[in-house]
Amino acid sequence: MLKKASVLLLASFFLLAPLAMGAADEDDDQSQKEVLGHYFTAAATNADALRGTATEVEIDASVPKLKKQGKLRALRSISNIGKITYKILGFQGDNVIKNEVIARYLEAEQQAQDSQKLAINKENYKFKYKGTHKLRDDSVIYVFFLSPRKKLVGLFKGEMWLDYKTYLPVLEKGRFVKNPSVFFKKVEFVREYKIENGKPVPMHMDSTIDARVVGKVNLSIDYSKPAPEATAVGEAASPTSSAGPPNATVQASSSPQRH
Repeated sequence: MLKKASVLLLASFFLLAPLAMGAADEDDDQSQKEVLGHYFTAAATNADALRGTATEVEIDASVPKLKKQGKLRALRSISNIGKITYKILGFQGDNVIKNEVIARYLEAEQQAQDSQKLAINKENYKFKYKGTHKLRDDSVIYVFFLSPRKKLVGLFKGEMWLDYKTYLPVLEKGRFVKNPSVFFKKVEFVREYKIENGKPVPMHMDSTIDARVVGKVNLSIDYSKPAPEATAVGEAASPTSSAGPPNATVQASSSPQRH
């Protein structure tokens, strides 16, 4: 009788286990739908939040193989129609870094700036809910794994972290599925945001680039707080500013230099 009872108990476990797993899957699906619904609403509300603003950026880049590095300061402006432009404020370091690394990065970003084509939405990505996670500062985030539906410059495979309260992104990380430049073989990045006045504001980005000829490239970008474009441009062009010539530009050379 004991053996028979054990068999019945074991059988009932295998019958109930799929039901329990199915219920868990349904809960995850429901959670994903709810969280994504809030995210899409928040994203639509803030889609144009940074238009008409300018941000000062500081770009640090290095090529370990060549033992070269450089730092560029620029004013990154987003027009009212969403066009991104850069005004160079100053540069320190090796010109190879300026022309072969930073210039190519800026060029690639400006070429891939159609916000709708790159938006993190259901048309561009598949979403997999990974649950909640508590960070070191005790803040809670929702974690999603993203898989792009198509191979376009600017789309990536990786993760998106959403703030638990606002459903806005605080971090995106992954690998671009299509390289933004023929000179880049692989680009991985981590992009951090800060929630300010209910808006996600870029704060910092680290990139590791596998580049042709020069090998591994490390790129780090710090963003200042956005300001109205006219105000920010005026401050950058002010004679009292420590910046360099406001109309300076960085040009990428037509072919990589070999060293």
